[in-house]
Amino acid sequence: METIRVATWNIHKGVNGLGPRRRLEIHNIGLAIDQFDADIVCLQEVRKHHRGEAQRFAHWPALEQADFLAPLGYTPVYQTNAVTKHGEHGNALLTRWPVIKHQHEDMSDHRFEQRGLLHVEVLVHDLPVHVIVVHLGLIKSSRRRQVAQLCTFIQREIPKNAPLLVAGDFNDWGNACETILKTEQLQAFKTNPITAKKLRTYPARLPLVQFDYVFARHLQATNASVPSGMQWARMSDHLPLIADFSTEV
Repeated sequence: METIRVATWNIHKGVNGLGPRRRLEIHNIGLAIDQFDADIVCLQEVRKHHRGEAQRFAHWPALEQADFLAPLGYTPVYQTNAVTKHGEHGNALLTRWPVIKHQHEDMSDHRFEQRGLLHVEVLVHDLPVHVIVVHLGLIKSSRRRQVAQLCTFIQREIPKNAPLLVAGDFNDWGNACETILKTEQLQAFKTNPITAKKLRTYPARLPLVQFDYVFARHLQATNASVPSGMQWARMSDHLPLIADFSTEV
């Protein structure tokens, strides 16, 4: 039996706050990711580059955010979801284990929201584990179609007996996504198994709902937590979710 720690976090492009009070938080986010001590870190709203932000903030990293945030010894994998006038952003995965392969699929449902999934196969404790990072749309009907597309992708690309993790920002105020993913035998934490405390992740300053999940198949869920406190709320509009699994099912 081996353990796997997975973290998921929407980092809000490394900048938080509104208007003239916007702050560059990417350096604090990097320190926080180090603290996770996670085997796999799944990130959403990760900047590849942005000309305007680079000019605004004196300490804007020279590296792409996925490379900048990867702890020493980790491999970053990034794919763009959205291309804007001044830059690009998308999903990223950071892993301390070897990457076998990776691919990207466009999940955009309409022209106002560019979305995608990032699929990475990682060799964890000599066990191939498939990881899919997602960031679903804001519109309920779009999310329903995107989850259906995700299920089709899983059926097409992931062997039925292979360990699978699906992590990210689902933007779901209810349980519609969870209900659909159960048809693929994917289960997620809704509460901390020790304290029974709900795992609310959004909005970070006063969490009311769980938008962020780590779904798993053929892995035994053992623990989950959401860091809390003002230092976490300052970094992004989402709180991170950290989940532990065992390879024994």
